[in-house]
Amino acid sequence: MERVNSKHGPRLDEQMSQEVAGLVQGPGTGGSRVDEQRVPEPAGEDQPETTTAPAGELRSGAPKGMSSRDVEDRSRLGRFITMSALPGDRATLIANARDNDAPDDIITALEGLPEGIRYQTVSEVWAALGNKNETTRW
Repeated sequence: MERVNSKHGPRLDEQMSQEVAGLVQGPGTGGSRVDEQRVPEPAGEDQPETTTAPAGELRSGAPKGMSSRDVEDRSRLGRFITMSALPGDRATLIANARDNDAPDDIITALEGLPEGIRYQTVSEVWAALGNKNETTRW
């Protein structure tokens, strides 16, 4: 016994079943949810394959003048120096970092800061520790 929809003809039924085949069968059976017209054409023989984003530093979003590792390390430093400690001198920054359970390497780095200088921002502290900040855009 063949099941036939009385509201549609066989041609429309077949078209409708193809449209939902990817949803019914799932991605492992070769079905696809993407319309055929939306699938990009493959690259030509003499052209490289396309990607969604460039590789390397451009992909990380690091500002000019800094590597992505520098950005991560400065951010890590900033997690242990709260805004209440700024502006602050060496002793204030060390005490604040200890209050925020900073790891030993952060405390050791802050202990290497010169005495008698007040730092306004984490970026100033970062630079005083011998690191580079991003370059200014004009």
